[in-house]
Amino acid sequence: MTNKAFAALAAFACLLFASGGMADQPVDWQMTLQPAATSIMEEIRWFEQYTLWFIVPITLFVLVLLIVVAVKFRAEKNPVPSRTSHNTTIEVIWTIGPVLILLFLAVPSFNLLTAQLTIPQNPDLTVKATATQWQWNYEYQMEEPLSFDSYLLGDDDRAALGKEDRAVYPRLLAVDNEMVLPVGKTVRLLVTAAPTDVIHAFAMPSFGIKIDAVPGRLNETWFRADREGLFYGQCSELCGKDHAYMPIGIRVVSQEKYDTWLAAAATNLGEANKALVASVDAPAADVVVAENNAQ
Repeated sequence: MTNKAFAALAAFACLLFASGGMADQPVDWQMTLQPAATSIMEEIRWFEQYTLWFIVPITLFVLVLLIVVAVKFRAEKNPVPSRTSHNTTIEVIWTIGPVLILLFLAVPSFNLLTAQLTIPQNPDLTVKATATQWQWNYEYQMEEPLSFDSYLLGDDDRAALGKEDRAVYPRLLAVDNEMVLPVGKTVRLLVTAAPTDVIHAFAMPSFGIKIDAVPGRLNETWFRADREGLFYGQCSELCGKDHAYMPIGIRVVSQEKYDTWLAAAATNLGEANKALVASVDAPAADVVVAENNAQ
C-alpha cells in the first residue's frame, strides 16, 4: 500500500471515529428533535413519534369533516337548516373515542414523567447551576469544590481559547467555559438563580431536560450522557434584554480525560480547558492533515 493510500485510509478512519469535530446543535430545516444523548431523550423522541400516530389521523379526520360540512351543508344546498338536536350514536362515539385516545397517550406519558422526575440514588456527580443576567455559574459539589462562570463565547476570544471552528463552536451557542462531565455517569443537577435575579431556565435538548431556575428556590433534575460530544442548550425563560445571549455548553468526555481536566482545573481552569479542547478536537485536525498528505 502506498503512502498516499495509507494516509487516505487513515483519514477515513479518523473521520468515522472522531468525536471532537461534531457538536449537537440545531441545524437548518430541522423537523425532528435533536439526536438523543440520554435514555430519557430516547423516550421523549419515541413518545413524539408515538403521538403523531394519533395527531395526524385526527387532524386529517377533522379536516375532512370541515370540508364535508362546508360543501354538503352550505346555504345553497340547505336553504332550510336542520333542526336536529342530538344523535345518541354520535354522542357515544365522541365521548368514548377521546377517552380511549387520552388513555393511550396518558400511560406512556406518565411513565416518561416518572422516569424524568425520579432522581437516582447515589449519583456519581452533583453539579449546581446558578443563573444570573446573563450567564451561568457551575459548582461541582465534591470534597474539593470547583466553580466557574460560563459566558457566551466572544469573537475576540476564539483564537485564545482554541475555538475558531464555527461549525463546532457556533455563534450564539458556544461558551467560553463548558460544563465538563464524564460519559456514562449519573449527574444530579441542581438549578437555581441568584436571589436578586429573575427566573431563568436550564434547557439541554439532547439530554431531554428543561427546568426553571428560580431565585431563592432549588430545583433538581438528572441525566446520564451515553455518548461523548459537545452539546448546546440555552436559557429558555425570557429573562431580559440579553436572554438570547445566555447559552449552555456541556462537554462530555471519557473518564480519563475528565479526571485529567478536573485535576488541572483545580489550579488553572483556563489552561485545563485549552488542553481539553486541544485533545478532543485533535482527531478532527488529524483528518485534515491526513487528507492533505493523501493529495
